[in-house]
Amino acid sequence: MTTSQSPQPPVSSGSTAPAPEPPFLSLHTTVVLLVSLLIGIVVGVLTVLTQAPVAAAVLAGLTAWGASIPIVRSLIR
Repeated sequence: MTTSQSPQPPVSSGSTAPAPEPPFLSLHTTVVLLVSLLIGIVVGVLTVLTQAPVAAAVLAGLTAWGASIPIVRSLIR
């Protein structure tokens, strides 16, 4: 019974592996955007619960999301 093995590339001690690409967003930016998104969602839901039109709730949520980004950024720093 023969088993076939896939060929292994030769290991050379002199070559270096290519450096991995940096992440698209830093951890700080990701946390700031996610916390701001959570704030915008909460404001939007609370606006809907006040019997306001859905369009007004979406606008309130987007406004809260955009306005909270610099505040959250300064708090997390």
